[in-house]
Amino acid sequence: MSAPLLWLTAGLDPLVAAGLVAASFASSFITVSLGIGGGVTLLAIMASLLPPAALIPVHGVVQLGSNGFRALLLLKHVHWPPVISFALGSLVGVALGGWLVIDLPPGLVQIGIGLFVIWSVAAKPPVWLSRAPWLTGGVAAFLTMFFGATGPFVANFVKSLGLPRQSYVGTHGTLMTLQHGLKIVTFGVLGFTFAPWIGFTLAMIAAGFLGTLAGRQLLFRMQEATFRTALNVMLILVSIRLIGVGLYDLL
Repeated sequence: MSAPLLWLTAGLDPLVAAGLVAASFASSFITVSLGIGGGVTLLAIMASLLPPAALIPVHGVVQLGSNGFRALLLLKHVHWPPVISFALGSLVGVALGGWLVIDLPPGLVQIGIGLFVIWSVAAKPPVWLSRAPWLTGGVAAFLTMFFGATGPFVANFVKSLGLPRQSYVGTHGTLMTLQHGLKIVTFGVLGFTFAPWIGFTLAMIAAGFLGTLAGRQLLFRMQEATFRTALNVMLILVSIRLIGVGLYDLL
């Protein structure tokens, strides 16, 4: 394998790398048009193709790029009041997640998040979810160190704020950008070497950016009621998948 190709694929089979780049485009399109689901979908695909030790750090870098572009494209729609509080909680959460030497069963985490999301969609969101962004940020940041994609959890916090669709997507992207950024720094401190993955992650981020642009067009053309219905359906489908995968892992 030539040096440029090795740099772009991080040593993966070129077809596998190309498939993951295409998956990055699709996941960003899903996330920006429906508000949720892309990160979990991409994580599931990457989990079957990447080395386990690299999965969550590399996924975090790709999601940082995807969410960062989404936040920039919708910057004027971002709802800023909860951002600082959420960021402070996230800082504590990633610190605890990186410091604690416990191995939370991934299946248990997946089931817990899935059940919580379904409950939040079916019932009125709990008061603390919208009144305590620092707590939501802390819990989500702690879980993301073990699970990777806590977008559905954060999505329910943003959903509880009752924002219009553009503000919802922009705010969710901003919060996830903060969280993935903190996670990447923490993994770097813990010793993960990102250098061999730079070319591959840049290719996935570029594809994610194109997916974000395409999904943004659908977002602005979609009716508010259609967006809300699609968001709830996507949240429930993602949750069902999380519960199923979690039960499979535990059993």
